[in-house]
Amino acid sequence: MIETLTQNFQTLIENPSSAFALLGVLLLIFFCMYARRIKFSTRMLVYISLMIAVTILLKEVRLYHFPQGGSVTLGSMIPLMLLTYRYGAPVGMFAGFVFGLIEILIDPFILHPIQVLFDYPLPCMAVGLAAMFPKNFIASAILVFVGKFICHFISGVVFFASYAPEGTSPIIYSLTVNASMIIPECIICCVLLKVLPIERLLNAMDKKNG
Repeated sequence: MIETLTQNFQTLIENPSSAFALLGVLLLIFFCMYARRIKFSTRMLVYISLMIAVTILLKEVRLYHFPQGGSVTLGSMIPLMLLTYRYGAPVGMFAGFVFGLIEILIDPFILHPIQVLFDYPLPCMAVGLAAMFPKNFIASAILVFVGKFICHFISGVVFFASYAPEGTSPIIYSLTVNASMIIPECIICCVLLKVLPIERLLNAMDKKNG
């Protein structure tokens, strides 16, 4: 029994795509179980639809577009973060999941089904991490982008290794490419969160909910 488990574990280590496929599936199962806590109301669905629409519009305001997919946008994660601040992590993750599916249609770059999972739905679902610091917008934004970075980094190492220049480690390549995408996006998001009247927007949502 132990020997069989050891062999299976070694097989997963030798085939990283299989290991991350398992991880991705487990994360989706966790999300499905977590999402059962959501009690949708008509007004909540309206807000979710509105914020996803705004996210799609902001996603099209691209400051830079990378050849292998991905771009630096004008704070496209902020509307999804607002949903997380107001309704909590399950709603934020749900909205992120839906937007991730839509993003596949908007800006597809598909190499492998598991790569799609780690480059589209899962990074967008990282917006649910903002619920850990609902009153500290900067800290929550940084946490969200750390989650996004981890997803894209895994995808880069496992599925985009062939794009690395000769003699460059896939780890260094993925780290460099994704950092050059995530860090500027995070900075822009933090600046906008500092400038925009976020508290006023959330209070307005509260009033309408009442």
